This record gives sequence, structure tokens and C-alpha cells, in this order.
Amino acid sequence: MASIDNLLVSLFVDEVVGGFLVTVPPGHVGCIYSIFRGVLKNVWYPGMHFKIPLIHRAKLFNAQLIEYTISKDVSLKDNKEIMGDEVINAVTADNKFVNVEATVLIKLDTERLPEIWQNIGENFVSKVVRPVTRSRIRKVLTNYTLNNALATSRSKIEDEVKEELRESLQPHGLFVDNFYLSSLTPIDGEVVESGSELKMETGMPKNAEEIRSQRGLSGNLL
Repeated sequence: MASIDNLLVSLFVDEVVGGFLVTVPPGHVGCIYSIFRGVLKNVWYPGMHFKIPLIHRAKLFNAQLIEYTISKDVSLKDNKEIMGDEVINAVTADNKFVNVEATVLIKLDTERLPEIWQNIGENFVSKVVRPVTRSRIRKVLTNYTLNNALATSRSKIEDEVKEELRESLQPHGLFVDNFYLSSLTPIDGEVVESGSELKMETGMPKNAEEIRSQRGLSGNLL
């Protein structure tokens, strides 16, 4: 599973000629921290760049499209900054409870990397991406009954979540390219996957009271 290293590649990038030059590889961008001025506003794009040894520290970020995966295979126990999330519990319009698995395609706004690094820091997955994604998925699903969500409304749900995420994450310097709903698991154990296949899922979601509580809290985040 991808970790924060997919976005934040390295604290100290490749340095040559005594630390005066820094190489930024294709598909990445660099930001500079000055011990006197903090995070500098300039962004380094692929190529060779000059810096002042001991004064400047360079950090690389992934400028490519990245998958943020919500899945039962993801565990946050050992790494809160992993690029993904555990299964999300949500409530439908008719008060049915479901587990959600999905994928979000996101990309950093490279022009705003100094701002992101300065204002949010390195923990923007746990601070921004994860709480926003959880709350927007839950918000959209409250507009659909369980039957609609499992049957005819999959594409509508995907489009609505995508727009919600775009509006919520863009102010934080993150572009949302697309959102794909992988599966919905109702409390009775049925799962609809890829819009057609049905199978049984072991394990119960959290109880209704806990899910309602999470939904209420998530709607106030960010």
C-alpha cells in the first residue's frame, strides 16, 4: 500500500558538487526550507538547481497522479500518513448502514506546494485528505436509499462525491481527478462490487449509534 512517501518523497534529495546542486527527477518537484526564512516560495521543477549548503534543505514531492485507496486491506495502525484509508462506515437515507470501499485519484497543486508545506506540514493526509474524504462520502450517501445506492445510482454517487471532494480539497492545494466506488457492504453481509457481482462479506460494521455519531462529527470537519 502506498504511503506518504508517494507524495513526500525525500527530506534530503540527491546533492552533488559538495551540496551546492540538487537534482529533481522527472515527475517530481522540490521545495526549499531556509533555516533563516522558513519555507521559500519558489518551486523547483525537474532539472538541476543551486542551493546553499547548511542553509537550505530541499524536499521532494510527487507531482504525478496518485491513488488514495479506501479498502479493507488498508491498516492505519502503524502509519497514519498512509495514502489510503480503512473501510468507511456510512448511513443511507433510509437509515441502513454500509461499509464503503473506493478509490480517489488526486494530485498536488505544485504551484502551491510551499503554502501546503508551510501551513499544513507533512501530515496533510491525516489532517486534510482523510477527514474530508470520509465526511463527503458519508454526506452523499445520506441522499440515497440502500436499494438505490446498490442498484441504479452508482454513477450518480461517484459524480457527486467527486464534485464534493473537488470543492473541499482544492482550497488545500489538492486536485481530485476522479472517484471510483469499489464496493458497498450492507449490514446484512451482502456486497455489491463493480456494479454487478454479489458475494458475502464477513465481519460486522460498527453499531448504528457509533456510525450516526461519526457522520455528525465528520460533517463539521474542515
